[in-house]
Amino acid sequence: MYAHIAGVGAYLPGSPIDNDELARRGVATTDEWIVTRTGIRARHLADAACTSSGLALEASRRALEMSGIEAGELDLIIVATTTPDFIFPSTACVLQAKLGNVGAMAFDVQAVCGGFVYALGVAEKFIRSGSHKAVLVVGAEVFSRLLDWQDRTTCVLFGDGAGAVILTAADAPGILATVAHADGSLYGILSVAGQVRDGQIAGDPFVRMDGQAVFKFAVRVLSETAHECCRKANIAPSEIDWLIPHQANIRIIESTAKKLGLTMDKVVVTVDRHGNTSAASIPLALDAAIRDGRVRRGQKLLLEGVGAGVTWGAVLLQY
Repeated sequence: MYAHIAGVGAYLPGSPIDNDELARRGVATTDEWIVTRTGIRARHLADAACTSSGLALEASRRALEMSGIEAGELDLIIVATTTPDFIFPSTACVLQAKLGNVGAMAFDVQAVCGGFVYALGVAEKFIRSGSHKAVLVVGAEVFSRLLDWQDRTTCVLFGDGAGAVILTAADAPGILATVAHADGSLYGILSVAGQVRDGQIAGDPFVRMDGQAVFKFAVRVLSETAHECCRKANIAPSEIDWLIPHQANIRIIESTAKKLGLTMDKVVVTVDRHGNTSAASIPLALDAAIRDGRVRRGQKLLLEGVGAGVTWGAVLLQY
């Protein structure tokens, strides 16, 4: 029994905000500064009324439409998010209600930018066990609400959005291998160290990052994880048709491809359009590549991400 991708969907809120617009809004930066360091040219920012479940709902509807599956047929809903609607209930339960599904198992996964590959790996295990047949996996973030707009080293990097995948049980190959890891001793290189206590925010509620440490770590573990995933599936990296990495920084993406011996024409890149959308970035890129025809049935895809925690992982699948 395999977990097979039956449909994908994506949603970005509002109009794109380019780098020049950030400068006009008072961020001490320039388009050249951002593009040369990150490859990011624009991002989408949710308005005050928008929630992660709202973004997830739009992406999920599009994935369900592509799959031909009704929301009521889902028996598992997993939402990967760092920015839940509430402390509780889970965003997955809120999304379930908005979809009109009753009875499916629903829960959130919190592994930040590694969240989608974590969630996809968890979903695959439920399907492989035979206990579940139709699973919705979503990465959804309103990450802009965690940003200090006076800190140009972080605020220019992130954006909001959601991406969704419908997985169904199938006899034909689908997900071939998954790997996931974490190293909590490195939590300090990327974190939001605030919390709610006695009705007030305690600690720092904004994203803080040691950029150089994150960059070096990401380049190393993404290539290592890709090789590990390929070994589990007994294929060579050269057999990968498309690398679909976490969309954080073009230099990280290029370095990972080089270490795998892949040319950039085999890498899906969307970071220029929406920046780092954390758990949403991989499904956003996957959706774009499937809908524009680059990714075709039968091709092998390697999805991989790394995020705060530190978490990292990969999923190798045959689409």
